[in-house]
Amino acid sequence: MSKQIMSGNEAVARGCYEAGVHFAAAYPGTPSTEILENIGGLYKEEIYSEWAPNEKVAAEAALGASIGGMRAICTFKHVGMNVAADPIFTAGYCGVNAGLVYVTADDPACHSSQNEQDNRLYAPHAKLAMVEPSDSQECKDFIKKAYEISEQFDIPVLFRMTTRVCHSKSVVELGERSEVPVKKYERRPEKYSMLPVNARKRHVIREALLQDLEEYAYTSELNRVEKVEGTDTGVITSGISYQYVKDVFGDSVSVLKMGLTHPLSRRLLQEFASGYKHLIVVEEGEPYLENALKILGFTNVTGKDKLTIQGEFNTRVVRDSLLGKQEVFSYQVEGVQAPPRPPVLCAGCPHRGFYYALSRQSDKFVSSGDIGCYALAVNPPLNGFDTCICMGAGFSSLVGLSRALKAQGDTRKAIGELGDSTFFHSGLTSLIDIVASQTNAVAVILDNSITAMTGHQENPGTVRNLMGYESPAISIEALVRALGIDDDHLRIFDPIDQEAAKEALEAAYQAEGPFVIITKRPCALIKEVARANAGKHVQIDPDKCVGCKQCMKVACPSLAFDSEAKKAYVADTANCNQCGLCLQQCKFGAIGKAGE
Repeated sequence: MSKQIMSGNEAVARGCYEAGVHFAAAYPGTPSTEILENIGGLYKEEIYSEWAPNEKVAAEAALGASIGGMRAICTFKHVGMNVAADPIFTAGYCGVNAGLVYVTADDPACHSSQNEQDNRLYAPHAKLAMVEPSDSQECKDFIKKAYEISEQFDIPVLFRMTTRVCHSKSVVELGERSEVPVKKYERRPEKYSMLPVNARKRHVIREALLQDLEEYAYTSELNRVEKVEGTDTGVITSGISYQYVKDVFGDSVSVLKMGLTHPLSRRLLQEFASGYKHLIVVEEGEPYLENALKILGFTNVTGKDKLTIQGEFNTRVVRDSLLGKQEVFSYQVEGVQAPPRPPVLCAGCPHRGFYYALSRQSDKFVSSGDIGCYALAVNPPLNGFDTCICMGAGFSSLVGLSRALKAQGDTRKAIGELGDSTFFHSGLTSLIDIVASQTNAVAVILDNSITAMTGHQENPGTVRNLMGYESPAISIEALVRALGIDDDHLRIFDPIDQEAAKEALEAAYQAEGPFVIITKRPCALIKEVARANAGKHVQIDPDKCVGCKQCMKVACPSLAFDSEAKKAYVADTANCNQCGLCLQQCKFGAIGKAGE
């Protein structure tokens, strides 16, 4: 068999191919995004794949495929599982027809997320089986095993990964695709229609099957004991933490590596733990394994008393926390710290135009942001919004916020912003609430024609789908008008056009009731846009520049200021795309388009 170096995400996609999976759905979210990108790009002839409007839709679509007889997978980042929780909890009772896997990609250390939640806790809560790989080879092998478990025990499997497993690369031995036939669909309302009378019966069945699965876990190849003679220390671990354990302890301690982590085999834990004077549990996040040991009566456990519940582990963290030793060799240069470099909106980003216009009228509005690359506008000097909670909340929160402002006599108006993909994800229902409640607020849809933050994935507003095939673009304007928003309460414009933005915000402030703004300009990094703008940039005439720094207030990374000469200049002509926002700020005609 051939071998390839693969990331965990690539290996999961390959494992789905080899396992005979037929259906894949997801909403993009780091660190899980590349799983569906690889399925849609490499295996679209064998596996139908789609970017769903949100994680709940994706989870329900995958469940439907499973009930219909197709092996199915649904992937999301950890907070995306919150969105999908409703159908997943019910799926735990329903079970499956063909195998069903839900991938949760957790993000310790909040590399690209608003929290660090540990989704292992979902498995016992939702009555799911749970499998945790530690490297790319296991990602491929374990996903195949997950489908066997799903079908053998009539249960959806939660496949829990973390950022480091998703994105780290290692050698993977490839196999051939198993052509698993689509199972015949049979009408079984007693199994799949969760009315109370059926749900009560399915709960009994699920608990019995979980007991059977726990017995299976005792001898499962997914769990492994690495026994070392002569040691009085045993380490229990799972996932990426296993790699750090091996780095720190090598073969000096015995290790119980858990790959099937729900239901946990209490017999396996009991037998392993009983053989050692000292027990150490190494796990990122919550004390999931540690609590299981303590419930079994073991008190000689070192875990979260020394290892933090916060952030992401690495070899140094585990070594220093448990052994109090420093590494003999370190790549880190002590005493030298890189200057902070907060991420900024790209040069030519259309969102900068809107938020700059909003900053010019900040005394009139209280702003709520949302999840997307436009969230970078929260930083100075744009200071774009005060709150950013979760997808859709940029609109939903306005219903309460506007009433709170009115109750305290604050004359500012609530305004919220979200992107086109977020609008399809959960902004539409939020806007429905604004309209239905006749909330006096401004809902802004920043349409840049792509799901930009996670790497330019398609969404219902684009003209192609995940597999590259043409698809109809859903009109945001048509949806907004269908909710009853008329011309007096709607503005659509290019956000780089500061006069249009100013007029729209003034009209929005004066209007009563729901007001919608749609800004339309494609992301500057879309390939077609970038190619069309290649070589275009602005230039600043130093003889005309008076050093007023007005152009610097737009926070474009292509511009810089020479503090000695007291002149602005274009520091990055390669990324400048001549959008024209800075041109509109200069009253002295110092900024012009190169070549004109």
